[in-house]
Parts: sequence; C-alpha cells; structure tokens
Amino acid sequence: MYRFSNTVIGFLNLFTLLASIPIIGAGLWMARSSTTCEKFLQTPLLFLGFIILIVSLAGFIGACFHVAWALWLYLFVMLFLIGTLMGLTVFGFVVTSQGGVVDVPGKVYKEYHLDNYSTWLKKRIKDPQYWMTIRACILGSKTCATVITWSPYDYLTKDLTPIQSGCCKPPTACNYGLTTVSQDPDCYLWNNDPNLLCYECDSCKAGVLEDVRRDWQKISVLNIVMLVFLIGIYSIGCCAFQNTKRAVSDYPHGVNRMSKVRPRWDFYWWRWWHDRRRQLY
Repeated sequence: MYRFSNTVIGFLNLFTLLASIPIIGAGLWMARSSTTCEKFLQTPLLFLGFIILIVSLAGFIGACFHVAWALWLYLFVMLFLIGTLMGLTVFGFVVTSQGGVVDVPGKVYKEYHLDNYSTWLKKRIKDPQYWMTIRACILGSKTCATVITWSPYDYLTKDLTPIQSGCCKPPTACNYGLTTVSQDPDCYLWNNDPNLLCYECDSCKAGVLEDVRRDWQKISVLNIVMLVFLIGIYSIGCCAFQNTKRAVSDYPHGVNRMSKVRPRWDFYWWRWWHDRRRQLY
C-alpha cells in the first residue's frame, strides 16, 4: 500500500520530470542559433534541465517503486541543492546591496556610476571577454535604436532604462564646447557611430550592473520562496525514505527483529560463570 508521503513525492517528481523536457529542448534549440546572447544562456539551461531530469527520475522511482537507494540519492542531491541555493541567495543579497544610481537635475532619467557597485561585480564586468559578450548582446537587441533619434525635448520628458542611459548617450555632464575643461573620461569615449556610441564607457558597464542588480534582487526573493518549498519537499522525502525502508510487515528494514541476537551487557559474564560452575560440580 502506498504511503501518503510516497504518493506526494511521486507526483511532484513526475511533474518536475515532465517540466525538465522543455527546458532541455530550449537549450538544444539555442545551440542551433547563431545569436551570441542565446549561446550565452545555452549551457546553464542544459545543465539545469539535465539536473532536474536526473533528480526527478531518482525521486519518482524511489518513491513509487520503493527503491531505497534511489530515494537516498534524491535526498542527498536535494540537500546539496538547498545548501547551494541558500549560499547563492545570501551571496546575491551581499553583492547587490550597493547601487550607483545618481539623479540628474531637470531630467526624468537617472545615470549610474561604476565605482558605487560592489568590488566583485566591477571585477566581473571589466573582464574583456565577459564584456565583449554583453556588448554583442546589447548591439543585437537594438536597445539604442530609438534613443539615438531623440530630440532634446525627448531627453527632458522621457525616461531611460539603465542600459539606455549608460550606453546610448554620453554622460549629461559632458560639455563638448569647452575642450580645455577636465571632464568625465566617458565623455572622450563617446562616438556618434551607432556601433560604438558609449559601449566602452564605464557608464555603460554601470547601466548593465544596475540591470543585473535589479534582476538579481528579484531572483533572490524568488530563491527564498523556493528554499521554503524545497525544505518542505525534503521533509516529505525523508518520510518517504523511512516508508521505503519498511518491510511488508511494517517493521523497519535493516533492524533485526530478534531481540536476543544482541544480548544484554552482562550475558557473556553470566555465561562464563555458568560454565565455571559446571566444571566445578
């Protein structure tokens, strides 16, 4: 007879098993694409899909067919996932706690300074290979296509996303009429060429980090919800594991049913004394 916890674990893992198939399919589909951004997401998607597939398969077999080792593997991986997710959540909150938002007087949009972000994020975004991938993604997404056609009035009344603010225009403080005045280094990196603009500016890197920071904070909140869910599933899985270890007679499997197989502490002493008495008499 199936136990309630085994049934719950079985249904949940059947659902996640089916959900892993479109995730793997999306990763394989991205492998066929020539777009840089999609290739950048391909490996994490495939890795996530195969991990979910293997873990769900182990949990489903263990819970529904009473295979103890499969459930043990399932619980071990679940515990690893809970620990990893908890570490990533804490790390995410620490790394994204600082932001570089700066108000621009008389403007609706805001600007962003790279120095105000955490050291780990700055080191990551300044990596040339990593930045070339992001730069290609921004160019491919046509993020700046509408901004470069704006009139001065549009800049006064319209808002900009962090990436548009940092990558599609020079910093507002730039004054190209006064060449002798010391200005922000980003002012000298700006170029009207649609393929250049301010893509090599620190303000562009800061805009990307601001986007990452906002998304990461949303994901961290989602991670907390997932942690609570996974801990609940792990608790039910522990009950299912105990049920799977039970024999048909409802006695825990692996525990000897004969009470005298493990004698009391004084058994050997009394046995020795009994043998000595038989020798004497």
